Amino acid sequence: MTQDEDRRIRAGRAAGRVAHVCAAAATALLITSCGTADDPKGTAAPSAPASASASPKASLAPIKPGEVRIAGEVDKPYTITLADLRKLPQAEASVEFVSAKGDQKHTYQGVLLHEVLKAAQPRFDQSKKNGQLRGVVAATGGGDYRAVFAWAEIDPGFAKSQVLLAVSEDGTAFEDSAGPRLVVPQDTRGGRYVSELNQLWVGTVDPVVDGAH
Repeated sequence: MTQDEDRRIRAGRAAGRVAHVCAAAATALLITSCGTADDPKGTAAPSAPASASASPKASLAPIKPGEVRIAGEVDKPYTITLADLRKLPQAEASVEFVSAKGDQKHTYQGVLLHEVLKAAQPRFDQSKKNGQLRGVVAATGGGDYRAVFAWAEIDPGFAKSQVLLAVSEDGTAFEDSAGPRLVVPQDTRGGRYVSELNQLWVGTVDPVVDGAH
């Protein structure tokens, strides 16, 4: 082997070692910058959505015994009690219906449900013809019992019935801690005579119907 050939071989080996060192350095730099699956400190964590740490609206305060919360798609949600209801103009309804206890016949005194809900100013779409006819009311009572009404059932502009938030039955006042009872004179069964009423939710069917697939 000549001296020139020996120098070329040595030079090639040196160049290979330099290339190997550069490649290793580049790999180390990439690992440090981006991290790997085995190095949790170097792995960038996905950012949480803004909504994950904050509720879109403040949670409602707990309902106290005897209180009724009027809420939903309304401009002025509020809470009312039996004491408040007794101060309002009273109506009376003599009714007959069938319940799990058999035939019932009672006279109730109370406030018209329509008047209580109207005070909350439901947000019905006035650009729609008879927009209030899209309205619904969900009444919740003790034990998470719930019944639903169409707005037209309680609106005197469309129905003759007078659904009441009753404060007494046959002359005996309900206890304040029990809250009022819904009375639905047009019903022949007592399923919607919601006892221990604690919430009235007003809304419209539009989000459900228009969002249906």
